[in-house]
Amino acid sequence: MSTFWGPDFDQLRELDPEVAAGLLTELDRQRSKLQLIASENFASPAVMAAQASVLTNKYAEGYPGKRYYGGCVEAIDPIEQLAIDRAKQLFGADHANVQPHSGASANIAAYFATVAPGEKVLAMSLPHGGHLTHGMAINFSGKWFDIVSYGVREDDNTIDMDEVRRLAVEHRPKLIIAGWSAYPRQLDFEGFRSIADEVGAVLMCDAAHFIGLVAAGVHPSPVPYCDIVTFTTHKTLRGPRGAIILTNEDWAKPIDKAVFPGTQGGPLEHVIAAKAVALKEAMDPGFKEYGQRILDDARSLADALVERGYRITSGGTDTHLFLADVTPRGLTGAEAEARCDAAGIVLNKNAIPFDTNPPAVASGIRAGASCVATQGMGPDEMVTIAGLIDRALTGTEDDRAAVRADVTDLVTAFPAYPVASRAGREATAGPVPAMPQD
Repeated sequence: MSTFWGPDFDQLRELDPEVAAGLLTELDRQRSKLQLIASENFASPAVMAAQASVLTNKYAEGYPGKRYYGGCVEAIDPIEQLAIDRAKQLFGADHANVQPHSGASANIAAYFATVAPGEKVLAMSLPHGGHLTHGMAINFSGKWFDIVSYGVREDDNTIDMDEVRRLAVEHRPKLIIAGWSAYPRQLDFEGFRSIADEVGAVLMCDAAHFIGLVAAGVHPSPVPYCDIVTFTTHKTLRGPRGAIILTNEDWAKPIDKAVFPGTQGGPLEHVIAAKAVALKEAMDPGFKEYGQRILDDARSLADALVERGYRITSGGTDTHLFLADVTPRGLTGAEAEARCDAAGIVLNKNAIPFDTNPPAVASGIRAGASCVATQGMGPDEMVTIAGLIDRALTGTEDDRAAVRADVTDLVTAFPAYPVASRAGREATAGPVPAMPQD
């Protein structure tokens, strides 16, 4: 019988105390502060165990049953196929490619499969909430393709589908991207499909942020409407850092060729195993409750900030995140981020639609509820957090020190990862309140 060989922190501490100290510092930071970064979450110990495994040693270029390396039949092929099958089942997709290393890698592959350099792509404007891979000038997407951008209305900060159609009819893009990085509302997938059909475009959805809500059944799915859906596995899906591409039968082969050998070599099979674990966790009935908690928390936090005089772009949120304008407090987004961090509240500065400040300064902050929902916090705690944010932004340094103490009390009551034994060998199921249990 084989003995499992996995991570040994004591060995790491002995061999490389500097790196070991850094890991402990980061663990303490995640435990001791409020984590409100919208693109982050707390992966389960089971996900991390799969990623920190002997699978990291194996090269496996190709796909299950069609590898360019030996030694893949016993374990590698079955595990990757398991991840593929779970992704297809969970999202009702014809085909899944689980090899992309990141959301950007998945998007590169989608471009590679559907458009040639210089061809037109219609995507959401970065300043209005799009992602850098949707056409940022210094990103590959902006350098290689003719990007046409749609945005949001100035009066209500929501996407104007009439404008999307007008731009599509005028420019006849080869690819249309429905998706975002900082937009708090659901998308009209049926409307995007209609526009794509009208102009003969391929329709892709970048669902990186909200795919976990789709898995939970609390957000509409883009899969029935889109030719290609890309998403990351580490945000609301609560898995490892990585990505997956879902496609229909027409685009299965082009996407697989675009990932390998088009844009990647050897897949990270240890990460793919962790993706499989995360997908299984998302199939647990309790994941639906978790998804609803994310929505309830995000709405409660946004509403509580509105009650304190903050403007939330688009007037609220349908997802796990929102943007708040901090200029009425006489602050820039960068200043607000720094003040919150000093008080133990981690979020990020973010441009808001029609921002007059440069992106590195910004006029808003972006906050997400995935981490606090994983910790088991609910709407009551969100009202408390809104008060802490307001005190951090409007108070003095002494006030922020007091907020820091209150943050400590809150995260102690809702620990991100329960403290294990000194030797680190006691099994824990954490984060306890929200993680699915086997």
